Amino acid sequence: MLIAKACTVAGLVGSCPVRPLACLFSSSSNMAKSKFEYVRNFEMDDACLRNCYIVVRLDGRNFHKFAEQHKFTKPNDDRALGLMARSARSVMGDLEDIVIAYGQSDEFSFIFKRTSTLFKRRSSKLMTHVVSQFSSSYVFYWKEFFGDQPLLYPPGFDGRVVLYPCNRNLKDYLSWRQADCHINNLYNTVFWALVQKGGLTTVQAEDRLKGTLAAGKNEILFAEFDINYNNESAVHRKGTTLIWEKVKETVTKRTKLPNEEDKEVPVTRSRRMVQDYHCDIIGEQFWQEHPEILEDDDY
Repeated sequence: MLIAKACTVAGLVGSCPVRPLACLFSSSSNMAKSKFEYVRNFEMDDACLRNCYIVVRLDGRNFHKFAEQHKFTKPNDDRALGLMARSARSVMGDLEDIVIAYGQSDEFSFIFKRTSTLFKRRSSKLMTHVVSQFSSSYVFYWKEFFGDQPLLYPPGFDGRVVLYPCNRNLKDYLSWRQADCHINNLYNTVFWALVQKGGLTTVQAEDRLKGTLAAGKNEILFAEFDINYNNESAVHRKGTTLIWEKVKETVTKRTKLPNEEDKEVPVTRSRRMVQDYHCDIIGEQFWQEHPEILEDDDY
């Protein structure tokens, strides 16, 4: 609706239309529309297939060089492994649709529940959020694990998205990652024992291990260095598994009763928290003890 109002233009008096005040301020949705908006049609539809577990796996980029530059302990640096797990807990705390995460060395896999609708299941959104949250957490918590040792340059992580339609596929994926952890750690344990305790060069140690199977590597550890591989730290042999659990905790609460002084009383409450495990996830025992992780295949 237009309203006539007297106005003066170049000394002439007349009437001119004036829009109501409400019309002077366009809504944000109207302001956003323009002739350039067609470019949105070039965006790729990358929504993940429904009824599938969404796995986002990240890996350290050039982490061999990063470990050398920051003098990580060989074959395993518990500070670095602890920092990886702490960063993963930060991701899970921010994205509660993640039902389980598994990590070893410089990699971590995050599994979103099959029914998740987070970010409309867009793979690019899920992957970039996980990788950016993890990377920033790695830098943020660095001092908590490395103390005064400086972070010389920002670490980098790349990511990928994989979909698994059923529980068997997902469990096989996690079994594959844990088997990879065992294979790599056994090799590294023997390799660095030969170098650090056996006096071999890295080239000589590599030649010594060529063609050896797991039994042969275990024999070298036990016969030459009195090391029983099964007694090595579980976090090194099994990796780190993170899941949600309800944990009871007792806190102190200050209360005041009528005609009485303030007093502190203990209060027990249940909280949902991320808990870490360093155990076998290839067998069925872990899954039987934590049936809430997987969703029913009968959908």
